[in-house]
Amino acid sequence: MLGVISAAVFIVCITRWVYSWYNPRCTGKLPPGSMGLPMVGESFQFFAPNPSSDLPPFIKTRMKKYGSIFKTSLVTRPVIVSTDPDLNYFIFQQEGQMFQSWYPDTFTEIFGRQNVGSLHGFMYKYLKSMVLNLFGPESLKKMLPEVDQTARRKLENWSSMDSVEMKNATASLIFDLTAKKLISYDSDNSTEDLKENFAAFMRGLISFPLNIPGTAYNKCLQGRKKAMKMLKELLQERRHAPRKEQTDFFDYVLEELHKGGTILTEAIALDLMFVLLFASYETTSTAITLAIKFLSNHPAVLQALTEEHETILRNRENPDSELNWKEYKSMTFTFQVINETVRLANIVPGIFRRALKDVHFKGYTIPAGWAVMVCPPAVHLNPEKYKDPLSFNPWRWDGKDLNGATKTFMAFGGGMRFCVGTEFTKVQMAVFLHCLVTKYKWITIKGGDIVRTPGLQFPNGYHVQILEKDDASTKPKKATTTK
Repeated sequence: MLGVISAAVFIVCITRWVYSWYNPRCTGKLPPGSMGLPMVGESFQFFAPNPSSDLPPFIKTRMKKYGSIFKTSLVTRPVIVSTDPDLNYFIFQQEGQMFQSWYPDTFTEIFGRQNVGSLHGFMYKYLKSMVLNLFGPESLKKMLPEVDQTARRKLENWSSMDSVEMKNATASLIFDLTAKKLISYDSDNSTEDLKENFAAFMRGLISFPLNIPGTAYNKCLQGRKKAMKMLKELLQERRHAPRKEQTDFFDYVLEELHKGGTILTEAIALDLMFVLLFASYETTSTAITLAIKFLSNHPAVLQALTEEHETILRNRENPDSELNWKEYKSMTFTFQVINETVRLANIVPGIFRRALKDVHFKGYTIPAGWAVMVCPPAVHLNPEKYKDPLSFNPWRWDGKDLNGATKTFMAFGGGMRFCVGTEFTKVQMAVFLHCLVTKYKWITIKGGDIVRTPGLQFPNGYHVQILEKDDASTKPKKATTTK
């Protein structure tokens, strides 16, 4: 008899739990949508590969069925998805009041509990000022010649090779630049390859959180563990042998840590370093690779871009002198190419926030505690905002804002959390394109296909042969890729 009662109670509890899953509590009207299967939600549909630049099927089908705002559940959390430009803008403007930066547990496991994306208020502003000290305009002006020299040196080296896989090659270039600025890391003279620990990160960062050996998520966590160990050892070495002058970000961090009453901790500093290195390895290199692919497929854009940069050379007293800040700021069409590339790249498929209180918008209620996912691709590929949105057309940016975020452009985020590394990203992309198109041509060897899971990847790489312009008539040799 007791067993029968226990079974009945268990069934009742499960039934009530399942009912509450499909019918979440809300003081107002929830947006339409489906919560998917209990616990799993619609995670598998969200992570399904999409070999297209168009909106992911997960978003596209639900927009058609439910409209621009809908509910779902991803990796055990209830989520409101916003593809509505007005709601997106409202969310960014209400940072810290109605909404707060939030990321799934998988993100915080990978980036660290003390990462800049998970901190709020004064602590976030404090870290933001630290990053601006490193990547602000004044620092970038001083860094510009080094970016120019590095790009020239790498391109000269690549031009002697039969084939270069651009994603890995540009990732290595940019990572080395950033790691040198952050921690004076020199890959050529280091016994350990720090960047190898970041190689599988994008696949694991936005993947189903199954922490079993062999899965993308598990490899991601192992990469973090190794990278953090190396960073901590480097920081300890610097503590024992401090420098007289501040030459990199580690020096700045150590100076802050030694101040009385500082709010900075070693754990926060290391998590910040990790996030900055990851961003340099993955996002900018992906954008550069996609830009090269677009330029290969659009000769008119390549011609206009080349003309802008050759004009810069013609206006110099010495054509071989290094790029300067005034020349960089004059690259109007280049910035249009960059904006159009990142609009179509949609490297960040979702920007997450958490509702701090019940929020009422356009007749719907976003319950307190629920996650909200702003969906940039839905805005960037909206035919009402961009004519022929899937086409690569830098001229669409003529006369438009090329710097900040707007309701229709959020490739670098928005609001008070607008990406502080935006200008650094643009410097790296613009300088690389300048060095590339003024001296080299390239021939596609193979690859270039993309897949989104939902992050952007090149599953077969993008292999090209780079040739000095005088030798550009040379036929491509047998493909051998760089590592």
